[in-house]
Amino acid sequence: MITSSPMASTFTTPPNLTEILEEIYNQCLELQDGQVATYIPELAKVNPNAFGIAVVTVAGQVFSVGDVQQVFTIQSISKPFMYGLALEDCGRAAVLERIGVEPTGEAFNSIVLNEKSNRPGNPMTNAGAIATADLVQGQTPSERLNRMLEMFSRYTGHKMSVDISVFTSERMTTHKNRATAHLMHHFKMIGPHIEEILDLYLQQCSVQVSCQDLAKMAATLARGGTHPDT
Repeated sequence: MITSSPMASTFTTPPNLTEILEEIYNQCLELQDGQVATYIPELAKVNPNAFGIAVVTVAGQVFSVGDVQQVFTIQSISKPFMYGLALEDCGRAAVLERIGVEPTGEAFNSIVLNEKSNRPGNPMTNAGAIATADLVQGQTPSERLNRMLEMFSRYTGHKMSVDISVFTSERMTTHKNRATAHLMHHFKMIGPHIEEILDLYLQQCSVQVSCQDLAKMAATLARGGTHPDT
């Protein structure tokens, strides 16, 4: 059982943290650079003006400004948490047989495997995340989905759900990820149920979170796995 570290009880918060966040928020509010993601059609509909900053301390204090309760899909932020679930389910040695831990120098969605081991380079690439999804245990797709949602719920402290519209949009356009999955199946890095594996990967990316949810997830990691509220 992982318990909170000593820092959880000794951490002190700057008295003017709210003012600091408000100052950062106001400085950044005027920035209009960049564009919303369009490689998934449903993501192109996201409101580009939604903006919030949240800080949750290891003691459970919440400091926030802006649209911190606005939900959006977690996308690639899901990858380290799913990797942790795979490590829990299978152990470090078994996971390392399928997924490396080295930087690739390639784009996150490149169809590139290690030339010697045929493994994806690390769990933060799409290939590595797809291989990670295959390692999550469960007798049926529904059981694996529920275990994934339960894991995210433990991090946020409340029930989590999948944005079905985003998931469906991703599923219809995920040709490169599907090609990557077939390549990894060829090298026996993932099992034969390719569509089920892809569905879980796309569902994890479509989990709905808020800025404050992510801050609580970070605080849980900072406490060594103990949620600051629950």
